Amino acid sequence: MDYQEFNEPLVYRRILLTVDEDDNESTIKAFRFATTMAHDYDARLGIVSVLESDDINIFDSLTPAKLKEKRNELQAVVDNYVKMAENLGLKKVDPLVYDEGDVDDVIVDRAIPDFKPDLIVTGADTALPHSKITATIGPRLAKKAPVSVIVVR
Repeated sequence: MDYQEFNEPLVYRRILLTVDEDDNESTIKAFRFATTMAHDYDARLGIVSVLESDDINIFDSLTPAKLKEKRNELQAVVDNYVKMAENLGLKKVDPLVYDEGDVDDVIVDRAIPDFKPDLIVTGADTALPHSKITATIGPRLAKKAPVSVIVVR
């Protein structure tokens, strides 16, 4: 075993933060952690959110104007997080917004290949009364992602 690699620091250069617009509490904690890491490591920060299938009812999904409105709302949320990160002094911040699908699948199949992170930061989903599935995105990403995942509680 080569013990030299134990002495080398583990540094992240591309951090991907997941944003859940339905769960501000966990997203804010993950944002604080991700921006701190990006600042300390001088890393590029990607901020990603996915238009969740569960957030669109069947009637809205058939109305192009409603779908566009939902996409624009999600883009505005991500852009707001980008602006906050830049206000904290980060210079390398990329917004990433994807159309509907299962969040973990979209992140693994599309966001990771597009952004090429070496670390994903996600909030620990809080149990919300209107949420159908709770506490699943972080563990599912940790299982599926080909890179390190930190779930911030």
